[in-house]
Amino acid sequence: MAVALRAGQALKLWHNVNLALVRGGDSDLTARQMTILLTIYLEAPPHTVRGLAAKLGVTKPVITRALDTMGRLNLVSRRRDEADRRNVVIQRTVTGALYVEQLGDLVVDEAGKLPR
Repeated sequence: MAVALRAGQALKLWHNVNLALVRGGDSDLTARQMTILLTIYLEAPPHTVRGLAAKLGVTKPVITRALDTMGRLNLVSRRRDEADRRNVVIQRTVTGALYVEQLGDLVVDEAGKLPR
């Protein structure tokens, strides 16, 4: 289902969501970290460091640094792929799933506040 927003409304929504995240007191993620997190939770697994780097057009160390931060926040975890030990598989966590669900709720709430 498509949602019709004018450019100004879309930017206001993006601003309001980010403002709410910053004001929320929790650790706020960078745009890169948020993109990686949403890729992991919104697209079908498996996800690997190598695969995420290729998809986002960044290096593996960029993904690793983002995953380090998200791992400290318990939003994702990592394990070595037993079938191919060169790959690191990224796994979803309960904490991460709740974070993404609450983020979705926040977007819906903020969208409802937009002037029509």
